[in-house]
Amino acid sequence: MRHFVITLGCEYGAGGPEIGRMLAKSLGIEYYDRDLVDKVVEKIGVDKILVAQADNKNFVPFGIETSLGTRYANLSNKVIYTQFEVIHKMARSSCIIIGRCSDYILKGEPDAINVFVYAPKEARVEHIMETMNVSQRHATEVIRQADTMLHRRYKYITGTYRGDRHNRHLLVDSSALGWEQTAKFIQSFVEMRFENS
Repeated sequence: MRHFVITLGCEYGAGGPEIGRMLAKSLGIEYYDRDLVDKVVEKIGVDKILVAQADNKNFVPFGIETSLGTRYANLSNKVIYTQFEVIHKMARSSCIIIGRCSDYILKGEPDAINVFVYAPKEARVEHIMETMNVSQRHATEVIRQADTMLHRRYKYITGTYRGDRHNRHLLVDSSALGWEQTAKFIQSFVEMRFENS
């Protein structure tokens, strides 16, 4: 197959990262998830905790020393801009990128397939309960907070809504087939899309 990039957005607890890892392994391509934050830290030289805060909030002030004294900038915007650069660089090779508004960042790229993985809330809650070993109530709250933060971040960066079908080539409910079969389903879609092009 030719060069391609899979952007894989997902609802928290729907198995997106796990499905992405299976896909990357099966296709023999690179997989990028939270390591994107590490690459941003490396590129802009700011403490990882501060970058993680800026990645999750719309405004994190950041002091810059100048000859006129300390001036403050919005580190969140710097992190977003740097992620745009890093994602474009990663996309030069075939890879899977989990989240990070990568579908928007690579919008219009003919070699990109934009996938969104979702699942019913009950399935997501059950997964969080198992992986975090928490109560149903706690898992529900974790999902609510994650959804709120991810939706807010996506809207701030893109001006549109996460999971909007108009921004994706494929939307798939991971609970319908299970994670392993969902990965195979997405792989067959990718192969059909790029096999003869």
